[in-house]
Parts: sequence; structure tokens; C-alpha cells
Amino acid sequence: MFKKILVANRGEIACRVMRTAKRMGIATVAVYSDADARSPHVLMADESVRLGPAPANESYLVAELILLAAKEAGADCIHPGYGFLSERESFARACAEAGIAFVGPPPNAIAAMGDKIESKKLAQAAGVNVVPGFLGEIDGTEHAVRIAGEIGYPVMMKASAGGGGKGMRLAWSEQDVREGFEATKREGLASFGDDRVFIEKFIESPRHIEIQLLGDRHGNIVYLGERECSIQRRHQKVVEEAPSPFVTPEMRRAMGEQAVALARAVGYYSAGTVELIVSGADTTGQGFYFLEMNTRLQVEHPVTEAITGLDLVEQMIRVAAGEPLSFGQDEVRLNGWAVENRVYAEDPYRGFLPSTGRLVRYNPPVTGKPLDPATPYVRVDDGVLEGGEVSMFYDPMIAKLITWAPTRTEAIDAQVAALDAFEIEGPGNNLDFLSALMQHPRFRSGAITTGFIAEEYPDGFTGAPASAELVRTLAAVAAFAATAHADRARRVDGQLGQRLRPPADWVVRIGGVDHGVSVSTERLTIDGEELDLAIEYTPGDRMVEVEQGEETLTVRIAPTRTGFRLTARGASHVARVLPARVAPYARHLLEKVPPDLSRFLLAPMPGLLVRLDVGVGDRVEAGQPLAVVEAMKMENILRAGKSGRVKSVEAKAGESLAVDAVILELE
Repeated sequence: MFKKILVANRGEIACRVMRTAKRMGIATVAVYSDADARSPHVLMADESVRLGPAPANESYLVAELILLAAKEAGADCIHPGYGFLSERESFARACAEAGIAFVGPPPNAIAAMGDKIESKKLAQAAGVNVVPGFLGEIDGTEHAVRIAGEIGYPVMMKASAGGGGKGMRLAWSEQDVREGFEATKREGLASFGDDRVFIEKFIESPRHIEIQLLGDRHGNIVYLGERECSIQRRHQKVVEEAPSPFVTPEMRRAMGEQAVALARAVGYYSAGTVELIVSGADTTGQGFYFLEMNTRLQVEHPVTEAITGLDLVEQMIRVAAGEPLSFGQDEVRLNGWAVENRVYAEDPYRGFLPSTGRLVRYNPPVTGKPLDPATPYVRVDDGVLEGGEVSMFYDPMIAKLITWAPTRTEAIDAQVAALDAFEIEGPGNNLDFLSALMQHPRFRSGAITTGFIAEEYPDGFTGAPASAELVRTLAAVAAFAATAHADRARRVDGQLGQRLRPPADWVVRIGGVDHGVSVSTERLTIDGEELDLAIEYTPGDRMVEVEQGEETLTVRIAPTRTGFRLTARGASHVARVLPARVAPYARHLLEKVPPDLSRFLLAPMPGLLVRLDVGVGDRVEAGQPLAVVEAMKMENILRAGKSGRVKSVEAKAGESLAVDAVILELE
């Protein structure tokens, strides 16, 4: 077995690999850029080596620096995590030449599957179903338009070396191809060093299902069931679960056997994933097609670990050391259900714009497996700490929240409870959105497709709808907290006169509706009805535990000028809390009207201004593309919100922009 392992990655996956390595008695080495000098993965490792500046193409993506670090630290193997160098044939070969074991598949398999065009040809030859499309060289935009027309809209344009949702564009019309083809090429070149693009038919009402493979150097290959990854936004996975609510045992076997056949055709070993696009309308179980094979560990691997009881990182290390698999296909058992949510630094209330900055507060829910094997549990894979920074240079994922339970419904309910208890302050985050997904009736029914988010949230996200019962409970919490604050205030020493009793009657306004709440030591009533609630709150608490019968609700609470902001079940609710005798006078208060900023084009997120399409004096129409801003390796087209003429331009291409920086002004 290996003595020392270098993890050629950062963040949560670096921490994930190190935890397993330490359990196996293997010393660990971290590599880091200047932006990550004090990151958790560096602190966790036994040794650490600096690579270079913050940009990935000057640090984590430079194979020579990784190998030099491994030699300097005396590491006898390298685990690439996922992303970065893990899918480069040249890196795997360089490791072999340096006498350092590569914890991954053989170079030939990486090369065969890393090129989406060639991999489809190999899959077809191996008897795997493939999606109709054009796999040859595309000369330019006009050629792409002709190909798309021949295939028939809608089509998907993909960077040949792409992955992780980058370098992908869905085109419903010729205009979409003309606007998106060059952007797809640029994203492929920027992220993967390859600007080749292929075009294939987009299957409507599709489900994204993938098969986890594991093979050794002795010719043994098994499949470990499937993962459902259909909940995506901009082709980036958001929610994953295992198994899939759509896949039958017969379908699982057919998918698994085709995936194993493909792996065997390229001499594959280590962990890998065959991704499939599946027609949700085809109930025969035959409507699945090969998309790509990821020759690495996937972000969503924890859900497979949860239902199989296997540690995939440990298996990869043992395979790299030459050990055979200790089990066969007949011994693979799927137990229970697991769901994973990706917690991103993005603001769902502002069109999911990337967010960066310091984690002022980071407090994940309590994790760990209980003694009872049938009891649901929570797992959090992260690589951040409170006080750390979410950088613009890397992926915006903060953490992965995984829950396991005997049934799908229980696993989803465990997610809702865990998301309520997850505390993040600083950068914008998608906790509310994830909770809304978990509560959505269509998701809970399992009738999902890759278009779920676009179909269910066509106008953006404004928070999960709250039931009348939840609003009443939140109003009660706000009144209870106000009573606690008033009681503390009256106990301050040195006050003139007698100490007054805190108000017992309150008017709480949530969502424009007033609720009368009465709080006493004996009972709590709202709108004249007594509620049987047990509430624990002390002024200064950031979380409130509310018990109602056997149900427990966790509410994040923060004081405002006139009450509290209460966050629970996928939405934040501003509660104005006034003593009942004062509330009638509130209608006489004036409300401040926000300024009109519609004439400005503002940077919606920190990023690089890649392109500016207009100049001073140009006439623009509503919806017209005005500029392109790149953030976290994704290009975002900024469009005119209204018609007008460009009065002034305040930024130029190549500049780094702060959030809300003025790019141009219309008149």
C-alpha cells in the first residue's frame, strides 16, 4: 500500500480524499494556490506545497507544478480528485514516467473517453445506444447553422472536451446557434484548452441518469447502480439522488451491462461514470442513450456510497495499488435512498448570479451516522471554514449536503430539515432554493426532467410558497422573540421609574397580513386561536427550535429595525412586530421609494468584462445583448432592460468589475 498521497485538487474533494487516506494510514500532501494558502485542505494535510498564483491556469492546472510538488514531498501516488487534471491523458502518462502512481484510469482510457466525439464513436462500436448528432469537425457558425437545421431543432452544442456544465448551449432556433456557437467555442478553449464543438439532437422531456462503474487492473468491472441527476440549471447538476425513482431493476441491469461493455472495450479500471440521457416518456426502459464517460470521481459520488456502503476513494486507492476488487457484481446491494444537494455561492433571488466574498458565518447541520442503521442521517462534504473566502477564481460550490434514509420521502424530508439548520452568512447562497426544490410536489412525485427548474421557475425564484400554518407559526415565533427582547430591555439597571412589564399583545405583519398574537406564561394565541408550541429563544440566538407535537421546525432569525427576518422552509419572511396599542398608527408612516436604476447597465456579479457590444450614441432595443461578463468560467450575456440610446460607457473590455459596477448609461 502507498505511504504518501498527494491530492492534486482543492476544496471539499481534497478534504474528502484526505479523510479516507488518513483512515487508511496514508500520509497526505496538499497543494495550494495563493488564494488557498489558509484553506481547510491545506490545514488538514500532513504537508503542503505552494503551486503559484490564484488563477487555476497558473497553479492547479499546471501539470509540471503538480509533479514537482509530488517529488518534493516524496509522494508515491497522486489522487486528482475531480476536475482540473483528472481527465488529461498527458498527466496520467507523466505520473507513470515519474514513477508516481496515478489514482485513476489508464491513460488510453482517459484519451478515448475524454474526447466526446471519439467516445461516441467508441460507444457505438461497443453496442451502446448513442444520441443522433454530428460528430465531425465544424468549420464555423454558418456550418453549425446548417448542421443544426439538418438534425432538427432543438439541438445541443457542446465543447468536445467539456464537462461540469461548461461549454454547453441549448439552441431552439437558428438565432440561438448564431449567438451561442462562438461562446461555446470560447468556453471550451478557456476551461479545457480545446475549442472543438459538436452538435447533437436534444431529447425533450429528458432525464439525466448515470451509472457508477468500478474496475480493477485484473479485468474485473462492476456497476454500482445508478444516480438520477436530472435537476440541473444551465446544465449544471444541482440535486442528485440514488437510486433513480424512474429506473426499474431490468432497466438498471441493461444500463449497467452496456456501461460495463464500454469500459471493457477501452480497458478501463478505477472509478468512472457513464452518463446517459433517458427519455422519460419511454416506459419500455429502452430509451436511454450514451452522453459521455467521466474518467474520474464524480461530485455526486456520496449518494452511491450511502446506498452501497462502499468508500469509492478507498476503492480507487486500492485499485491503483494493484489490489483486485474484493466483491463481484452479485454482491453489490443497494440499500435505502440518498439525496445530495449542492450548496452554491449564488443568489437565486437575483437570477442565480454567482456570489463571492467572506463567509462571515458558516455553520452546517449536525452530521454523523446513528447507531440504528434504519435511522436517517446527514453528511456534509465541504472544504470551507467560517471566516474563509469564496473566491472568484474557482467553482462556486460551498458544500455538498447528503442525507440517507430507508425511503425516498424520508431522505427528502431529512434534506428539508437539514437545510433549515444550515447557517451561511456573507456570500449569497442557494439554501432557500434547494429547500423549495425538496418541497416541490413534482419533485417529490419523481416526475422530473432536466427541464424541471426552467419549467417550474420560468420567472425566476422568489422563495418557496409558505402555507398558512407555517406563516402563523412564524408570526408566533416573531412575537415570542419580541417579548423576550422587551423583557430583557426592562431588566436593564439604572432606569428611571418602575420596571414595566413587557407587552403581552402584539401585531405581527408578514406578507402584508396582520396577525394578532398574545404571549403569556400560560399560553400563546394567534388570531384568537391557541397554538400548542414549545419555543426556545434567548435574545442573540440565531436559531429558534419550535416543537409542535412530534414535528420540529428550525427557524433562522435575525433582528431588523422593526422586527425580525425569519427563514424557514425555503423562504425568508420579514416580520414587522409592534405592540398592539402602537400598531394602528403604523399606517401613517411613509415608505421610502427605491431609486430608479433602469437606465444603467450594472454588473450583476463580480467578473471580467469580456466584450462590450455598443458604444456612445448607439440606439439599443429591449432584450438586445449589450455586454458579456465572465464569472467563475461562465460567460453571462447582459441585455438591455429597455429601449434607449447609450449616453455614456463607464467600463471597457478586459476590466474586472465589482458587483453593481456601472458599465454604461442609457438616455
